[in-house]
Amino acid sequence: MAENPRIIVHLTSHPSYLSFRGPLVYEDENQRTWLHLVMDTGGVLQVRFCQMNIPSGHNTFTTSPLTSIIMPEMWTFHLDSQYLDSMGRFWRIVHHIKEDGVEEMILELMDDS
Repeated sequence: MAENPRIIVHLTSHPSYLSFRGPLVYEDENQRTWLHLVMDTGGVLQVRFCQMNIPSGHNTFTTSPLTSIIMPEMWTFHLDSQYLDSMGRFWRIVHHIKEDGVEEMILELMDDS
């Protein structure tokens, strides 16, 4: 039996901002919630965001010391493919896709930040 092909769409419209809502959760201008995961890929710091509906007040997630040091209170869309965080650092958008209905965005800390 043939498997259904995965549907991947590359998105060009990005959230205007992501604001800290609680451990591991950010919220965009449309009140959509985004879970994040900090990744160190060979010395390059990346943050993976997945848009998921998290009920208000849902706080069962924990955060690591690394996450609390690195993660800003706010991310603001700055240029064509960059975000500026509330700590004054620039992050480039590695990719922003929607795969099988789930939106994912990966940001990478830029060298000069």
